[in-house]
Amino acid sequence: MEEPSSKRPRMSSDPTDASFIDDGNHSDLLGVVTLYQDDDYATSNPNTIRTSSLASPTMKLSGHKGSIYTLAYDPLGEVLCSGSFDSTCLLWNASNGQYDNFNVLSGHKNAVLDCKFTNDGEKVITASADYNLGVYDVRTGERLKRFMGHKGIVNAVGVIAKDGSPCLAVSASDDRTCRLWDTRVRGEVGCLEDSYQVTAVAYGSDGLTVFTGGIDNCITAWDVRQMKKTMTMKGHTDTITCLSLNPKGTHILSNSMDGTLKTWDVRPFVDSGKKRHDKTFVGGTHNAEKGLLNCSWSADGTMVSGGSADRIVHIWDELSAEELYSLPGHAGCVNAV
Repeated sequence: MEEPSSKRPRMSSDPTDASFIDDGNHSDLLGVVTLYQDDDYATSNPNTIRTSSLASPTMKLSGHKGSIYTLAYDPLGEVLCSGSFDSTCLLWNASNGQYDNFNVLSGHKNAVLDCKFTNDGEKVITASADYNLGVYDVRTGERLKRFMGHKGIVNAVGVIAKDGSPCLAVSASDDRTCRLWDTRVRGEVGCLEDSYQVTAVAYGSDGLTVFTGGIDNCITAWDVRQMKKTMTMKGHTDTITCLSLNPKGTHILSNSMDGTLKTWDVRPFVDSGKKRHDKTFVGGTHNAEKGLLNCSWSADGTMVSGGSADRIVHIWDELSAEELYSLPGHAGCVNAV
């Protein structure tokens, strides 16, 4: 199968009390992050009581010189990281509600397609179209390590949430591998070899399982101790562009170029006869650009959202799968939420 020669737009996020959405407008190559207050989703009543910490109901953060492909919050929701086509990541101070830019993470030679904070909030790990990953110190902005080994574009990076080691990461690439990394050592510590390009990756809550998705339209679970596949979940009919584990670690959310988001039960054991596929969320779209659009959960796991090519931010109720909010205003594809 032919390897892609260049990478498509890409996204990621960690939610807090507001949604953070990327405007991926390619026409002027100006990257903008838009922040919506959750209380103003459903109403424009000026008398609405605001409970968000944002300085205003809607904010736009500008500074990137190219389209924004990825967003991530630190575990405490105090720092926002945005990664862009301009090969940099910007760090924004979310603790005061003003979102002042306080650091620039540079060093990549091509677009930054994904970024994640380690679970201690001290480092940012980035994935880039230059075939490398970067490990950055949040406080100083210094690049601490560069992980080299992939022979193709690195589409996604995953870290262990909550109680796992903050030193471990996994990356997904067009070279048909996922590679395991430890920030304490030099070079990779493991390699998961697939038959197709891998476009999405996520760590399981136990740190012993890695979930991958790619152009084979399947979600695959891997045991990192044995470096073997343990489970394959089928249901999508086109490339999977993002995977996101829910806060409880029981279900994983997938976004696909087939225009749907789906949730899957990834607990070790499920009731006899019950399928792993749980719910399907419809309303978002993908277009001919074939962007790697992200998806994410709300902090309490009750809502889900995903990037969409129709310039609309769609938010669904996880329990009923009904669309709760449809937020217009972007001038380009929504890459990250």
